[in-house]
Amino acid sequence: MERILIVDDEAFIRENLERILADDGYRPLSTDSPEDAVRLVSEEEIGLVLLDLNLGSQSGLDVLRALKEVDPEILVIIITGYGTVESAVEALKIGAYDYIKKPFKADAIHLIVKLALETQSLRRKVKRLSRDGGSDLNMVGVSPALKQIFHQVREVAKHETATVLITGESGTGKELVAQAIHNLSPRAERPFVEINCGSLPFNLLESELFGHERGAFTDAKNRKLGLFEESDSGSIFLDEIGEMDMNLQVKLLRVLEDRKIRRLGGNRNIDINVRIIAATNAELKDAIESKEFREDLYYRLNVFPIHIPPLRDRRDDIPCLLEHFLLQFSREFNKRMAGFSKEALDLMSRYHWPGNVRELRNVVERICIMHNVDLIKPEHLPREIWGEEPQSEVPFSFEIPPEGIVLDDVVGLVEKNLVEKAFRITGGNVAKTARILNVPRGTLRYKLEKYDLSG
Repeated sequence: MERILIVDDEAFIRENLERILADDGYRPLSTDSPEDAVRLVSEEEIGLVLLDLNLGSQSGLDVLRALKEVDPEILVIIITGYGTVESAVEALKIGAYDYIKKPFKADAIHLIVKLALETQSLRRKVKRLSRDGGSDLNMVGVSPALKQIFHQVREVAKHETATVLITGESGTGKELVAQAIHNLSPRAERPFVEINCGSLPFNLLESELFGHERGAFTDAKNRKLGLFEESDSGSIFLDEIGEMDMNLQVKLLRVLEDRKIRRLGGNRNIDINVRIIAATNAELKDAIESKEFREDLYYRLNVFPIHIPPLRDRRDDIPCLLEHFLLQFSREFNKRMAGFSKEALDLMSRYHWPGNVRELRNVVERICIMHNVDLIKPEHLPREIWGEEPQSEVPFSFEIPPEGIVLDDVVGLVEKNLVEKAFRITGGNVAKTARILNVPRGTLRYKLEKYDLSG
């Protein structure tokens, strides 16, 4: 268990905190000396510091600054009296994790220490991931699938001419992988140009990619370099390649074969030296079957395939992503949001995430905009997350059999399932469950008894 350092000049407070922490299985150390506190943090593996702001002749703020100099990542919880809350807020600006006011209750210590250490654990995972190469991709996660992607990116980046095809659902981070391949390659100092092939009609996309000569068409009043020329010696990222027009696919195939382009209205070929990275959320083999994508182009692009699984298939990454985005948006919106409750984290981990990492990021940003709480609980989550039900649990949509149904039975089944889920979310708290379901407590108690859910 974690070692927790208590720094307070009152022996009674130190002894009381030692007892509370020892009961939870932690290993407490205590001192009344600021100098000893700094020395212990520098010499021992300390997971958390409980620091009194009033240490007699020395300010706790000065001790906090000294601790942060020794270990910038150390978590410090400030202990303060009612009259020094302003100083506690100042401590938060310096880098304290949170503060607790005297006199405190044991339950408050249990909760804040548990939450702080869980937050520290997630931060360490993110930091370890960065050391393993995840920071090169600007992607966060610890799942085996993501580690395999890190490895693939590092390997293909060494070979600066290899064409890469990145596949995966929308929102999984295909553009981050493309950028990482470029950043880790010998081409890193050269341009990285990206374009969405599904965002422009054929004629505009052709002009964007290959450029045009003056007079090539009605509005072509000046020569324009295309993106292939602009990204020369660098990388070009063709996102949503499956949306590209078939006629333009023929031209792209020639570029891949000859490494030459010709501007619209031009009469000479231009040599280019560019790595092509393509991405799609479509199943290109199905598009080949339906004659919407050229098979020869597919094999030219698919030299080095990288597939990014959807978030629902790598749920180990969800806690790290939540911590990463919560830290980001808490700083951005200047809010003190420490983490997610176990119930909220369970709900987020079970959610299907059809929008993948992009949706998760948006949800955390929305929570940080709408709320300013230390601990994010289920009631702070969007309704689609805590209200989602697996299809096998609630028959909201089903075929009516020829023999018909008993409507009251179906309504009762749906009602029972929703009451049970809400009761589980709140940990069996009747008042909170009633609020979530917007029913009087007496009505809820009746339904709990009716469906035998009171236990």
